[in-house]
Amino acid sequence: MRDLNYDLKRLQAARDDGSHGTRSARSYALAQMANTLHDLGFKGLRATGLRRKHAVALVGEWKRQGRSDGTMKNRTAHLRWWAERIGRPGVVPSNRALGIANREYVINEDRSVLLDPDKLALVKDEHVAMALRLEADFGLRREEAIKFTPSRDDRGDRIRLKGSTTKGGRPRDVPVLKDSQRRLLDEARKLVGSGALIPPDRNYKQQLKVYEDQTRAAGLYRMHGLRHRYAQRRYEEITGWKSPAAGGPSRRTLTGARRRIDSAARRKIAEELGHGRASIVAVYIS
Repeated sequence: MRDLNYDLKRLQAARDDGSHGTRSARSYALAQMANTLHDLGFKGLRATGLRRKHAVALVGEWKRQGRSDGTMKNRTAHLRWWAERIGRPGVVPSNRALGIANREYVINEDRSVLLDPDKLALVKDEHVAMALRLEADFGLRREEAIKFTPSRDDRGDRIRLKGSTTKGGRPRDVPVLKDSQRRLLDEARKLVGSGALIPPDRNYKQQLKVYEDQTRAAGLYRMHGLRHRYAQRRYEEITGWKSPAAGGPSRRTLTGARRRIDSAARRKIAEELGHGRASIVAVYIS
């Protein structure tokens, strides 16, 4: 193993924060960066030697390979994680300085999915079924739902998700607004007691495999669409009208008070979904 690859593995072992998915993506991205830098001629580089020229060289190579702006933004996020861990947070230039364009978070299709009760009844694993219901009722990501621990996360009027279970390591609160949500949380607590929605005899990876097998067997696909449905429902609850993706008015047609209400709704939904920018909400509601 090259020195840089070894150094980066040690950095991650020392503080590998974020969800399982985030850590896996980071590990792969950093290993690829180390290999690319070696191929570009930066042989013998150590993790603490990261400089601006290395970031510029990596982005230049990604552009040569035809990588999308979205892919390059994701990779530079991992590169900044590396820079922060060695105490050089400013060594990686801004995306604009690197020539990476902002992503446009707008879609022209409704990707929301309803949780079909008949198909849900075919899911035999109680923990998987509960995770799916939490995804639908609270807009949770799959990993967040599987790792949900009622005794820790249920705060009565809200659920609080730990950074170690969320994408990007960002903790967040999601409000409990309906009696049906309250009952669901009570059911979850009754099911697992003080534990998580991962049975004691399994780890996350094993339970994820059970989740994938059970949903596939039940004919449940594109379950990320449950988050889209949650976002659209919350938008209508907050604004009083349907989201653009659900047939409501386009944002560009809104003016005055309705425009301000729309903006406030998008900020609130972004917080509940665990996104740092309201613009990303357009992916869910257009």
